[in-house]
Amino acid sequence: MFTTKAFIKKSKIGHFLKNVREHYIRDDIFCGVPSCETCHPVESHLSSTYKNVCCLFKYNHYLILDTNVILDQMDVLDEPILENIIILHTVLKEVKHRSLPIYKRLQSIIDNPSRHFYVFTNDHHKDTYVKQDDKELINDYNDRLIRKSCSWYMKHLPGEIFVLLSNDAKNRAIALAEGIPTLTIKDYIESVKDNSVLLDKLAKKDIHVETYTKDIFPPHLSNVELLTGVKNGKLHQGTFRASKDNFLEGFVNVDSLEDPVLVQGRSGLNRAVNGDIVVVEIFDKKEWVSPSDIVLEDEGVAEEGIDEIELKERELKRSKKIKEEIKPTGKVVGIIRRKWRQYCGILQGGMDGVYQLFVPSDRSIPKIRIETRQADFLRTQKLIVTIDSWPRHSRYPHGHFVRALGKIGDQTTENEVVLLEHDVPHSQFSEEVLACLPKLPWIITEKDVKKRVDIRHLDICSVDPPGCTDIDDALHCRPIGNDGFEVGVHIADVAHFIRPGTAIDKEAASRATTVYLVNKRIDMVPELLSSNLCSLRGGEERFAFSCVWEMDANANILNTRFHKSIIKSKASFTYEEAQMTIDDKSKNDPIAMSLRGLNKLAKILKKRRLENGALVLASPEVKIHMDSETMEPLDVEVKKLFETNSMVEEFMLLANISVAEKILDEFPECAMLRRHPTPPSTNFDPLIKAGRHLGLDINVECGKNLAQSLDEATKPENPYLNTMLRILATRCMLQAVYFASGTLQKEEYYHYGLAVPLYTHFTSPIRRYADIIVHRLLAVTCGADSTYPDLLDKQKSTELCQNLNYRNRMAQYAGRASVAFNTHLFFKGKLQDEEGYVLHIRKNALQILIPKYGLECTLYLAKKGESSNIFEYNEEEQSQKAGNITLHAFDPVKVRLSLDSNNIQHEKFVLQLVSPYIEGFSVQPLGESMEVDPDKPASEKKRKSKSESHVKNKKKN
Repeated sequence: MFTTKAFIKKSKIGHFLKNVREHYIRDDIFCGVPSCETCHPVESHLSSTYKNVCCLFKYNHYLILDTNVILDQMDVLDEPILENIIILHTVLKEVKHRSLPIYKRLQSIIDNPSRHFYVFTNDHHKDTYVKQDDKELINDYNDRLIRKSCSWYMKHLPGEIFVLLSNDAKNRAIALAEGIPTLTIKDYIESVKDNSVLLDKLAKKDIHVETYTKDIFPPHLSNVELLTGVKNGKLHQGTFRASKDNFLEGFVNVDSLEDPVLVQGRSGLNRAVNGDIVVVEIFDKKEWVSPSDIVLEDEGVAEEGIDEIELKERELKRSKKIKEEIKPTGKVVGIIRRKWRQYCGILQGGMDGVYQLFVPSDRSIPKIRIETRQADFLRTQKLIVTIDSWPRHSRYPHGHFVRALGKIGDQTTENEVVLLEHDVPHSQFSEEVLACLPKLPWIITEKDVKKRVDIRHLDICSVDPPGCTDIDDALHCRPIGNDGFEVGVHIADVAHFIRPGTAIDKEAASRATTVYLVNKRIDMVPELLSSNLCSLRGGEERFAFSCVWEMDANANILNTRFHKSIIKSKASFTYEEAQMTIDDKSKNDPIAMSLRGLNKLAKILKKRRLENGALVLASPEVKIHMDSETMEPLDVEVKKLFETNSMVEEFMLLANISVAEKILDEFPECAMLRRHPTPPSTNFDPLIKAGRHLGLDINVECGKNLAQSLDEATKPENPYLNTMLRILATRCMLQAVYFASGTLQKEEYYHYGLAVPLYTHFTSPIRRYADIIVHRLLAVTCGADSTYPDLLDKQKSTELCQNLNYRNRMAQYAGRASVAFNTHLFFKGKLQDEEGYVLHIRKNALQILIPKYGLECTLYLAKKGESSNIFEYNEEEQSQKAGNITLHAFDPVKVRLSLDSNNIQHEKFVLQLVSPYIEGFSVQPLGESMEVDPDKPASEKKRKSKSESHVKNKKKN
């Protein structure tokens, strides 16, 4: 063995320094091929008994891949049929540089012995390393290194076959001239036996357009034109957000503009996909329009059948523009960066042949054209598909099949879809993570007691939803002094078990939050912590972090202290059980008295908070009751709230505020805080407009005025009106976000919804990683723990906050999607009349809110593609009139609710108006007798009554 140093020197006369880069080359690097008798042997996964699967080569062979084959065709490489692959170190480094997710996928295959991959360190081998020429581009240099390695293998082992796979025509031409066998990945896969799955997974990057005679979309500007236009202010860069109600409409959020830019029609959207970073050209002000007031769905199936889409574009243009709602309008002229990902969905029915349309679950994503040779099977499955390209001659983007998830409608499959669609990490915890857990049995030692405040004697209890096992907060209240109280909030000390920089810490930081689905919980930390050692269960001794106040009878804080503690909760209540304990005057034990004291103080705190301008918003939250055996939904209902819900909330809010003040005082540059930005005034336009039509003045000048306006917005004849206005107000809000204190000015710390200048999250460390960071900061202020570099690094804190904000947002969406799926499951085969309210008036539809189930559904006023001859739409008054009946926003209605499952991918509720009764449009109530034609098929017969429907379903269950 010997080593040498290759020096690359750059020096200039004068004050310039000489830079020397050392590159070591060696002569003892093993080629990895088992048949080699000259190299120094090391462990290699390459196989000499590998069964040849390619008919182009008579004997077994080894594949050497270039970088782009790996980057573009990772889904093909995932298939176990492809083995004996040599990955050059040059290629591996470039893959890591260009795509970390693909690098991780590749590394997991390399580490799997059964896949027979081997990494050859070509850039340090004395016979395969070559020096880069001064004027040589890095891509050309890497290609030269790859070809050098291929030639070396051929000379080194002349009895073996080595094949270079490359999609670069120039690289292949040079390789062939040098005598290296080379193929495109497509040519190779087409020659593999039983290749249907592999062919389906080929990425469609190169689309030939000779057979197409017409462009559907305008061309994108070049990168140079885009950058120049953005620089001189003629063009604007932003993030594209597609409408879920109208497939021909979207918005581009531009940082430098107050309002998003509206884009409409095919030429306006110009192949932008939701989330893409795009460049827009803004039209002259006289060409600006208002967002469309119609609901448009893309139901076309033909690749070039554009008549339907042209009709819908004309319908879009005919939609009248409301002067007060006109927005900056423009068109997408180029794409800076695609945000394409893997999408879940199904194949659209009614198509034959190899070309199929894939319908994503996410309505904001267009249908995707794929090639598949297994369409009959895949129509029964939920799939994952990714986009490869979107040529301007094609109505839909082109992509390829990645894998099948499972049978359509299967609950396990649907849970997987929800998690994948919302990018929720849900793999099993790794061995490295599990190795960080404490060994059982876990006990509290004398050493632990000396480091903490022992409050096991206090009457502490927890109050949580039914079935909660990850209990991370508990409370106590006891009288002290002259009419005073000691109130404590005790939070699970998760940070004690999760130390900075460990595998479990990195995993928790990546996951960021626990995700709650209807019948499944995706924990942020392993179950041993979340449901056992950290959970503050009744009767169990646990470590906690306590925030304790001394208060007077009017809930004024006289003193605050923080300390790590040992507690023993005396009881674990549900909200309802705690409420019953408070209300039962015969119960006067210490726990009952503690709960009553907490409840009394919480009412004072809430009243004071609301007087300061805190908002009481609303969103319809539902609870789904599941069959414990079949795991099918038995009932859907809006969650019941008790006084105890508010009681717990008030003390959690107070603890978070108190902790925020403490950590900011100690760490003014790197405290992790939570802010709720003040919404731009234009966000409130729908709320103001809705109030105006009802004769209500909604003042949005500040949070306090808004809160007062909402409190006063009541009408005796419509008891649900106020709730609906609060739901509408909730949708006007921006999202609350985490941030590092040193990155913003103090006036930007404000939490709009809570009307407090300072806020953080401290009270849920079992399910939120932000709380663990806050615990670590607070522990330093108390002298209970020491700091570490990343905790005080403002840049790393900011990066962490970005991940936390993203993961929390996705967890919210995943939870809603799970509720939506199970609500659909509950309504299958049911026909019910329910009370509802008009939430929005559209040109061709009414948006109806059904409070009982928390549903918001569309009631169409005419058949698709037709205009209504019954209803007359008034844009100014935002109303729909039919005869002597006029419908406005927030009017009560009764609707018939059923589920349309014809489109399995996008099952949707179908509404029919029951009352007010409109001749030729409304239907008779279910309770009244209906004529049933005995000659009609069973599928068309209507059930005679709601009670009959209930009995049938009950028998079925």
